[in-house]
Amino acid sequence: MLKKQEQRDRRHKRVRAKVKGTSSVPRLCVFRSNRHIYGQLIDDAKNKVIVEAMDAGLKAKGKVAKASSVGKLMAEKALAKKISKAVFDRGGYKYHGRVRALAEGAREGGLIF
Repeated sequence: MLKKQEQRDRRHKRVRAKVKGTSSVPRLCVFRSNRHIYGQLIDDAKNKVIVEAMDAGLKAKGKVAKASSVGKLMAEKALAKKISKAVFDRGGYKYHGRVRALAEGAREGGLIF
């Protein structure tokens, strides 16, 4: 039996084989820990992080609400750098709960993916 982390790593490799980010359409990468959630817009061609956001210091209550706020913050920062499109990399996590809230928050903020 595989451990949870090994299963997530396998799923992440499958996702990353299909998803590539460029400077015009970067990859929106999600990392979720037990307490926090992080988002990054990454240009895989140059191996550079363009925009990043995390839930530390946000006023929202609850993990899902904070994740949604992180998505909106990511979209705001991306639009300030004239990036309107991205590809979503869920990082091997299920598209559910906090990961889904971050994605929907980014869409509400104006990112297209």
